[in-house]
Amino acid sequence: MFDNLIFEDPGFFWLLVLLPIVGVRYFLTRNRQQAELRISSVKGFKAQRSILSTLRHGLFVLRILALTFFIIAMANPRSTVVTTRSSSTLGIDIVLAIDISASMLARDLKPNRLDALKEVAAEFIKGRPTDRIGLVVYAGESFTLTPVTSDKAVVLRALEELEYNTVLEQGTAIGMGLATSVNRLKESNAKSKVIILLTDGVNNSGFIDPKIASELALEYDIKTYTIGLGSNGMALSPVSPLPNGQFQYSMTRVEIDEGLLREIAQTTGGKYYRATDNVKLGKIYEEIDSLEKTEIEEFTFTNFEERFRPFVLLGGLFLIIEVLLRFIVFRSFI
Repeated sequence: MFDNLIFEDPGFFWLLVLLPIVGVRYFLTRNRQQAELRISSVKGFKAQRSILSTLRHGLFVLRILALTFFIIAMANPRSTVVTTRSSSTLGIDIVLAIDISASMLARDLKPNRLDALKEVAAEFIKGRPTDRIGLVVYAGESFTLTPVTSDKAVVLRALEELEYNTVLEQGTAIGMGLATSVNRLKESNAKSKVIILLTDGVNNSGFIDPKIASELALEYDIKTYTIGLGSNGMALSPVSPLPNGQFQYSMTRVEIDEGLLREIAQTTGGKYYRATDNVKLGKIYEEIDSLEKTEIEEFTFTNFEERFRPFVLLGGLFLIIEVLLRFIVFRSFI
């Protein structure tokens, strides 16, 4: 009932200092508050002390309690309830462009590059509750896996089900992956538009030059962060399919066109990263997450509710009881 209670006029509490003074005065004059009869001797009177004469001092206590509650009410007590509401009007639209060529099954990241990426990307998506996110995948060609949406459940489910298949033409079409991502964002009205493009190879497929795609991103004011995925040197990679649908693995040299990825990032105002293991990949997404933050406007509302009435009622109750007792029960002592 009295949670978060504050007093608007606490100066009235100085009146409480007067109550002990009144109490001391009452104690000193308590025996002179009744009429006196002076006689030469009281031997003829039997000494009997009525309990009412003792209880009548309770009237003073009731009066003090009434005054105390009236003073508290005068201090204007009120309770406060503070509520907040967050608002982010124009946030960030992000497209994750993911290479799903066969080389993404290489096992230099655990359990492989694609699964390691899916785990890190899922955490990144979960950490962007106010932004819209879409997924684009590419190998020798590209397509939109999910449009840019605020429904994170849809994006996370699509990411979880993402796996290598032979539906797409084989190869690594970086230009087409970037161009498809630009196409997803070019009509966006978001405050900021970002592409996070990841690949573990070189551009060897597709009919769109990556440099032209990066110029399109620049034209539509889309910042692109590029990530080269794969360990330095050799990696255990799939080299040929087996009859059972699995791959035969062998140590092959990792080849990533870092110059191209760095140029795409510089052209669009982004940054290039190299992820050689699971830990570095996670830190890269953490850094991008910290660089691209949505401004959230927070509104604070304070509601006041007056709380003086209970104190007035209590003070009035004690005052009424005191008056009733004084003129009914203790009337002979007045």
